[in-house]
Amino acid sequence: MSALNRVPSLMVRAGTASALTLAAVGGSVVIPGVASDAAAATPATKALKVAASKKGSPYRYGATGPHRFDCSGLTLYSFKKAGKKLPRTAAQQYNKTRHISAGSRKAGDLVFFHSGSYVYHVGIYAGKGKIWHAPKTGDVVRLQKIWTRSVWYGRVK
Repeated sequence: MSALNRVPSLMVRAGTASALTLAAVGGSVVIPGVASDAAAATPATKALKVAASKKGSPYRYGATGPHRFDCSGLTLYSFKKAGKKLPRTAAQQYNKTRHISAGSRKAGDLVFFHSGSYVYHVGIYAGKGKIWHAPKTGDVVRLQKIWTRSVWYGRVK
């Protein structure tokens, strides 16, 4: 039995395991907003990791990277690095994704902010109700809690 297969039973016997214990038996420590190595195999989680790596990059309207981004520029750039092609704007990206329910969302899915039928913003879902996004002029790429219920979710095909 590999060390990875022993981690769950170790955690059950001990109740909890420290990061050092997990590392010693080949486990991993979860960092919020960043995909694990095992999960990074999918384009969506690769894109999430790319977006997270751009933390602190300045917002610039119309920018698609690699140093400055607007919201859809960040998602376009991140998915391109993960081997997937997206159109340029948030609304176009929404129209190119497979629409999913909030209950079906996974890390790496796109989160579209809307007012009525108008899509005005997009970010990459990081899990636990948070997204990586390029918010607005004067701000930077960052991890932020979703602040409204007026969102739709899309999975890149």
